[in-house]
Amino acid sequence: MAISAKDVQKLREMTGVGMMDCKKALTEANGDFDKAIEWLREKGLAAQTKKAGKIAAEGVSYAIVADNGVGVVIEVNSQTDFVAKNEVFQSFVTDLANLVATENPADVEALKACTYPGTDRTVADVTADKVLAIGENIQIRRFVRYAEGVNVPYIHMGGKIGVLVNMEVEGIEAAQVTELGKDVAMQIAAMNPSFLDKSDVDQSTLDKEKEILLIQAKEDPKNANKPENIIEKMVMGRIGKYYEENCLLQQAFVKENKISVEKHVAEVAKQLGGKIVVKAFTRFATGEGIEKQEDDFAAEVASMIK
Repeated sequence: MAISAKDVQKLREMTGVGMMDCKKALTEANGDFDKAIEWLREKGLAAQTKKAGKIAAEGVSYAIVADNGVGVVIEVNSQTDFVAKNEVFQSFVTDLANLVATENPADVEALKACTYPGTDRTVADVTADKVLAIGENIQIRRFVRYAEGVNVPYIHMGGKIGVLVNMEVEGIEAAQVTELGKDVAMQIAAMNPSFLDKSDVDQSTLDKEKEILLIQAKEDPKNANKPENIIEKMVMGRIGKYYEENCLLQQAFVKENKISVEKHVAEVAKQLGGKIVVKAFTRFATGEGIEKQEDDFAAEVASMIK
């Protein structure tokens, strides 16, 4: 009987198995979904359905500048750090980063619909294959792409943190600013700034910070007899400290903490006889914000031997 694309998609959603295998299973089962699922289980393919429910909070954050100059930072998650160090997994992540650079997908779902390099299959299908081959749930979580300017990537601790710095450069060769870009990227990895520049801090964040600082100042016994206008000035001074701690360009440069990142960039530009502006950055810490599953190992072993 003829197997429709809609049926194949339905079985894929039910099992998480690749499209081609789902089509073959339905063909073998003459369109019967229960028999098709049974066929997939017999072949060991549907085992990934259970794995897909496992929380993937490990993995890598990977940053790259492709041959076309486009910079990409991407996070792909696995269940364990052991798999994150697997060559098959790492090669998969590299392929995805290059695919983002060349195809410019709008989001993760669009990336999953792209054709995987060297195949005629989608990224989603190949991901399903990797789940089977590696034996763990794999999730493509997020990516950022910078197409303009000079991009410098940095990967910290084998992919625990991935950073991409984007700079606008005039009158200077791109290769001359690579060292600066890496220094700035290392700064971002270490200091985790929330904003690029103090001008990027939104008013609601600023208002909340002022509110907290004002309460702290008023509750400090040392300020008990100080007039309101003096306390206000103290608060504004502390806002300056907030910028220095949370805004990249206002942070003290880690390699020379007597100057800010902004001033260091300006000095390098002057030395090289051109202009350098840090336009944007992205920092991914692998697994941040994902609630990790606490497995009862003894219970899991017991369930496997029943």
